[in-house]
Amino acid sequence: MAQEQDKSSFWREILESVVLAVILAAVIRIWLFEPFYIPSPSMQPTLYPHDRIIVNKAVYRFHPPERGDIVVFKFPLDTSRDFIKRIIALEGETIEIRQGYVYINGKRLEEPYIPHEMMANYGPYKVPKGYVFVMGDNRNNSEDSRIWGPLAKKYIIGKAIFIYWPPGRMGILK
Repeated sequence: MAQEQDKSSFWREILESVVLAVILAAVIRIWLFEPFYIPSPSMQPTLYPHDRIIVNKAVYRFHPPERGDIVVFKFPLDTSRDFIKRIIALEGETIEIRQGYVYINGKRLEEPYIPHEMMANYGPYKVPKGYVFVMGDNRNNSEDSRIWGPLAKKYIIGKAIFIYWPPGRMGILK
């Protein structure tokens, strides 16, 4: 009899542990961190197709997005798709692209992560309240705010913080 109680106690503890693990995993994925897959070359050389990253979904509950943040967001023209781009201009700022360089409020933006000059000029354009202006690092091969307009902050899922695959590229995103 005591042996049967030990077995049922053992299985109940296993079941409780599994249920707790599933609940914790769901909470973490829904509100804190989520993995994402990079499908296109629009963020090269920072991110490459097939890279896998971790996105911090809670960070913007504590402070607003900042210039330079790499963000995953719901594509405004089709919210069933997720995109990843870098925030270049914040609400209220004027962005202009001329002679291959980005200017924010008339001051040239230093972008060491950009491998090539941009081919086309853009703007000037003032980013409206509640929006950010996002661009891919691979500027000549990126569908971004230059094409479909500014990104409403409400569509931002979170900030990309870590590459975990492939192992040779593993590291913190800056």
